[in-house]
Amino acid sequence: MSRSPSFSVKSEADNLKIDENSLQQWVVGFCIIRFDLEQGQLIEECYPSGCLTHNEELEVAFSSFPDSVSQNHNRSSIHDCIFFFRVRRQGNPLPSSEIVEVDDTRVTATDKVLKQRSRIQTGTNSRYLYGFVFNRQRHDERLKRGGEQKSVVILSHNPFSSVFRPLLQIMGPLYFDIGKKALNFIAAYVSMWPAPVPGQLMELPIGNATLKVNLPPAHCMPLDCGVLFEELASPIAPFLPSNQSVPQGLFHDADLFGTFRGLLMQLWKLWELLLIGEPMLIIAPTPPQCCEAVAGLVSLVAPLLCSIDFRPYFTIHDPDFARLNSLQEGAAFPPMILGVTNLFFLKALRSIPHVLSVGNPTMNATRLPFAARASTGRIPAGPEGLSLPNLSLRKFAPSNFLNAMKLRRDGPLCLMTEHKEAIWSSYAPITKPDTSILNRLIDAGLSPRVEESMSVVNNDILRRHFLELTTNFLAPFGPYYRLTTPSEGSSPYIDPPPLPTFNAEDFLASLSARGPGKFLLKRMKSNWLDLYRRFLKGHNFLPWFQRKRAVAEQEQYRLWRQARMRADIQQLISRMSELEIVDTFNAIERHLLGEMQQSSTTEAGSDATCSKLRGDLQAVFNVLPKDVQQLMLMNPERAALVQGNHDGELPSNSTR
Repeated sequence: MSRSPSFSVKSEADNLKIDENSLQQWVVGFCIIRFDLEQGQLIEECYPSGCLTHNEELEVAFSSFPDSVSQNHNRSSIHDCIFFFRVRRQGNPLPSSEIVEVDDTRVTATDKVLKQRSRIQTGTNSRYLYGFVFNRQRHDERLKRGGEQKSVVILSHNPFSSVFRPLLQIMGPLYFDIGKKALNFIAAYVSMWPAPVPGQLMELPIGNATLKVNLPPAHCMPLDCGVLFEELASPIAPFLPSNQSVPQGLFHDADLFGTFRGLLMQLWKLWELLLIGEPMLIIAPTPPQCCEAVAGLVSLVAPLLCSIDFRPYFTIHDPDFARLNSLQEGAAFPPMILGVTNLFFLKALRSIPHVLSVGNPTMNATRLPFAARASTGRIPAGPEGLSLPNLSLRKFAPSNFLNAMKLRRDGPLCLMTEHKEAIWSSYAPITKPDTSILNRLIDAGLSPRVEESMSVVNNDILRRHFLELTTNFLAPFGPYYRLTTPSEGSSPYIDPPPLPTFNAEDFLASLSARGPGKFLLKRMKSNWLDLYRRFLKGHNFLPWFQRKRAVAEQEQYRLWRQARMRADIQQLISRMSELEIVDTFNAIERHLLGEMQQSSTTEAGSDATCSKLRGDLQAVFNVLPKDVQQLMLMNPERAALVQGNHDGELPSNSTR
């Protein structure tokens, strides 16, 4: 983020007007919530009014404060923190899959693509709401219970943490300086921003500051976030990007190293659990630490679309808690990643198979001055300066082994007496920790300034490795969404061949015969095929694979459409038989009708395409025998297409 040292509102801010339609591209609303000792959480301000239902207001209010059960006491006069949550919007149940496949075998590949595009462009209501919170606790012995707390909340359908975290660093202090006018100022500036472009670096002015942020790419965004199908079709490089600042998944700004530095050897197990969509409970002392851990885990599987439900900060007031708490004994826990601070969840959700404890109660990194946090969202470590040698990565230590055995024996309930960084899971990972990666991580020592710089380097090392690991793992699926382009001299008017059909058993048999590649063979045990089996049965595979197939079909459609625009129809029909010419006429007619239908959605280039296809249709019609022409012109709609208008007149060169 690039901003001047002291933020100030421009003098013309009082005259700024808010364009609510433009505002909705980024933000659902802004809320000011106060914790009242007698009435609980109260929403003092909500802009624009009516953006939330009553139940949603309650849920947002409960999610916008640190849990009092686990909140540490602090004697400082002002106590600030930033975190975020994700809640389900009311009345939006989850569908079985993201993209509905068209099962009618009579539908052509082109028609299938058009139906998919139409469905996605019209869009549906977002199923989730993201809340980004600036919470301030003020210590004052003159007040009841010695203090008060308020939260400034930005609500959005988009998980743009790289945008809303730095925006909160401006908006939060501004509100506590000038009051509710800050909401109008920020809303006016945000409404002047250009529409979000996934995967791009954007410069977003806010007062005398400019946020320079990288948005996550479209291929990792849920479809209910309003992503256009054309954005999904943006090419995903098969190789690793040279520029590490370009995000390849959600929460690219998450601090992997700082969050999991005490559990670095477990990152490969966590990667597998995320990959196959296993449910997981993440416990941390504070909301900033638990939401950073959830964001870090989601980012670990980039560029895979993470389709399991994740909650960066989950409370007992969430409506889904009642459903989870009432699960019958032996029932499978739904695929969710829950970030919590309330230790009550250890008892209430005992059926969850994997429990992860992160963070350090004595670390106050999230409370440091906001200028200390880099634009990437990374948090420098506390003054106690945990270092890599303390993690015992390079040598076996009997004491560490005994401590690990004791943690396993005691189970996660031992956190009720003392917080420890640990993982409780019976899952046996297949991927081996890469010690060469761990050995490259830099020990920052005790200097906070050096710590912040080294954290950036360490995060890039870890993120690049897991990006490479995930990319290589997904590579064997490539042939199932490989494009086919028209060969030179062939007709681009025929429908492109369908993508290869996918059968899980055939895929596994083929993969077993040829192997997963050298990169994975070096890093996985001999039972590596089991990981693919679990991935195919998990909740991440089908939505990701369906989207990849749909995007491939869309891209193939685009390439064949471009080929039709470049085709020389006279040259093509000069080599055709009469039967082939008739087939070409029917194919062009079908493409033209499809383009005319799509032109109603104001698609770019549709008018030019219609004009080209009309000319091609006329050219093919002109070389047909006159008896065939008369037969075709018996259909008034076809006659209008050939004529180039809709008055039903016959072309001048035809006879009846």
